[in-house]
Amino acid sequence: MKYLKNFYKYRYLLYEIVRKNIKLQYRNSVLGIFWTFLQPLLTTIILVVVFSGVFGGKRAGVVNYPIYLLCGRLIFEFFTQSTKRAMRSIRNSASVIKKVYVPKYIYPLSNIIANFVTFLISLTVLVCFMVYFYFFSNEPPHITPYIFLSPIPILVLLLVSIGVGLILSTLDVFFKDVDYLYEVFCTLLFYLTPIFYQVEQLNIKSEIFKMALMANPLYSITQMFRSCVLYGEMFNINHLLYSLAFGIVTVVIGLVAFYKKQDKFILHI
Repeated sequence: MKYLKNFYKYRYLLYEIVRKNIKLQYRNSVLGIFWTFLQPLLTTIILVVVFSGVFGGKRAGVVNYPIYLLCGRLIFEFFTQSTKRAMRSIRNSASVIKKVYVPKYIYPLSNIIANFVTFLISLTVLVCFMVYFYFFSNEPPHITPYIFLSPIPILVLLLVSIGVGLILSTLDVFFKDVDYLYEVFCTLLFYLTPIFYQVEQLNIKSEIFKMALMANPLYSITQMFRSCVLYGEMFNINHLLYSLAFGIVTVVIGLVAFYKKQDKFILHI
């Protein structure tokens, strides 16, 4: 209750920092926040041009490859960008931390929430894609009432991002190499997440690769999201249970590690 009251006490500060982070993200940009819409649109077009010949089309068994790809790309981009910003948040706020007392969890949390807001805005691109292909495509998305379950994987994604972000922000204070190692890990994660391909297309024989793929929570979250918005069906409950359990465990580990080490942050930043 003590920490909940403390969080409630600083809720307005959290709101202001989130707002500031969103403004700074597009500072000195001519198009400003419009890039939230334009960036995923252009990236998706490029990926469709590059990969549609191999992984798209009717022979690949994908209902609508542009929407399929966009779903995966939006989820992956939010996770990697929010966790990277959370990871560097303590170091980037060193000057403030040394002068003014603010609960230190505010910094990684505010970065993740700010990125989540821009992620929600970028979902308008997905809505536009779905409307267009629903009326003007031979392979329209299957829109059913299950689409209203799509916020569930999004909220699980937010939970996982908060947990991983707290862990990374703690480690990055003491080990600067984490910054570089995580960049490499994100590249690996890109290929372990079915963004531009279907798992069934790979004909995987390596048990290690199968285990790595199934252990990736973004795999479960992406599959759930696509089930709701693209295939118009109920998502696999096992995917929900695994990704939710992963998110809860990482949040608990992140909170414990952050709480135990936060008093030593000032000695290393």
